[in-house]
Amino acid sequence: MLYNDLTMGHVEFYVADIEVPLAELTGGYGFEVLGKVSEASHTSIAVGQAEIIFVLTQPHDDDHPASLYVARHGDGVANIVLRTADARAAFAGAVAKGALPIAEPMESAGVVSAVIGAFGDVVHTLLQAPERYLPGFGVLPEPPAREHGLIALDHFAVCLEAGDLEVAVGFYESVLGFSAIFEERIAVGDQAMNSKAVQSASGTVTFTLIEPDTTAKPGQIDDFLKDHGGAGVQHIAFTSSNIVQAVSSLTRRGVRFLDPPKTYYRMLADRLELVRHEIDDLEPFGILVDADHDGHLFQIFTRSTHPRRTLFFEVIERLHAQTFGSGNVQALYQAVEMERITAQEQL
Repeated sequence: MLYNDLTMGHVEFYVADIEVPLAELTGGYGFEVLGKVSEASHTSIAVGQAEIIFVLTQPHDDDHPASLYVARHGDGVANIVLRTADARAAFAGAVAKGALPIAEPMESAGVVSAVIGAFGDVVHTLLQAPERYLPGFGVLPEPPAREHGLIALDHFAVCLEAGDLEVAVGFYESVLGFSAIFEERIAVGDQAMNSKAVQSASGTVTFTLIEPDTTAKPGQIDDFLKDHGGAGVQHIAFTSSNIVQAVSSLTRRGVRFLDPPKTYYRMLADRLELVRHEIDDLEPFGILVDADHDGHLFQIFTRSTHPRRTLFFEVIERLHAQTFGSGNVQALYQAVEMERITAQEQL
């Protein structure tokens, strides 16, 4: 396969006021500042934890691409970087297969980068560089790994316009060599969504692609598309080695999480035999548990602190599970729906 070496790089957020997300990531989530770039056009700060590296970029003039992005979408994910051994070949192959070229390959001091369009206003930088090297920053110090902390990026959830799901799946499969690993139609009440997950050949990059089901009434995916101003990343999931300890630590730091439906834990014992953690440990935090053919997985969503409520995070622990359990997807959808209804009632 041509792109079997694509792996997860860093994620760049465009933000209006860099101090706000910086305080949340360092204070609430335990990230450490790894580097800072200050130029006339923008300020960028890199933060990290274990295998996760985020870059926050605040524009200072209207000509910087972050200015238009923030005006359209508010703070959000703008660039998901994919590392490769040959950025020129990856770029040429992707464009030949239909990818939108954003920036031709450029080389500086042996580092090569190129940019293609992904979905909405989000792009992928194809980066050929030494480990922990970030353009503009150089080689970053190794991010610390916190006890009971976050380890890596598990997946991105992407909301798409109705009718664009198959197009996006086709893009990742045919252009970047991803494979479809999961699909689900979720209905809550009289609204519904369709989703498919695609994963890189390396197994390190996963996107859950979601579109609203137009045969049902408008719901939370439609709200995201309206409030965000089109397609974009709805949430990012972090992996943890022990979700109970991780969520407990995050809660002490001030991170707030969504509550699952009240009936969830009453039905859990009949649905699954737990192989790790007890219901009495999961329920106080609202942690969900499900299974696929390979094992169990535990999940929980944070409450969104975004002014438009168009971005939040997830914590997940996998015990051999490779995909997503249907029961969890349903319960997580319901939790977000309850939060959405509560927010609308407060307006």
